Amino acid sequence: SIKKRKYEMGRPATLCKLGAKRVRSVRCRGGNMKYRALRLDAGNYAWGSENVTKKVRILDVVYNASSNELVRTKTLLKNTIIQIDAQPFKQWYLKKFGQDLGKKKKGGDKKEEAAEEAEKVSRHVVFKQKARASKQKLDPAVEEQFQSGRLLACIASRPGQCGRCDGYILEGEELAFYKR
Repeated sequence: SIKKRKYEMGRPATLCKLGAKRVRSVRCRGGNMKYRALRLDAGNYAWGSENVTKKVRILDVVYNASSNELVRTKTLLKNTIIQIDAQPFKQWYLKKFGQDLGKKKKGGDKKEEAAEEAEKVSRHVVFKQKARASKQKLDPAVEEQFQSGRLLACIASRPGQCGRCDGYILEGEELAFYKR
């Protein structure tokens, strides 16, 4: 029986929680570094169908396939389903398409809003936005989430290894599955 070797060493798992950012660096084999996120409250989230990524606040943990305990303790792991703040994506959408996602559509309200917008931006920009908006179709399930100001997203990075909590917004069948 050989004695314990340094290269066989493992480290205790530290679970990343939701809270003010706290990241520790750990020296690994070969002098490399791992970044242990102990607490995180924001990350970069990609909106796949629109091809845009924004840094947003993480609001809550909704679902984890491995254990409900991890949801209760608000633990951030890879593939955890979380709620993120929709505001940065709302602002981007308004700028690109000239449409406010948070508002419910009403006949009179939209015209006033369009008039209000036209004062602020040049005619050229308005036409550009109109052309984009005409080609644009948004998943109704995603649009519905914008009204509540929270989007469901999935964590794609490993917070305990790289110290960041990045991921993507759920859409289509994946979103339908997690909303049930």
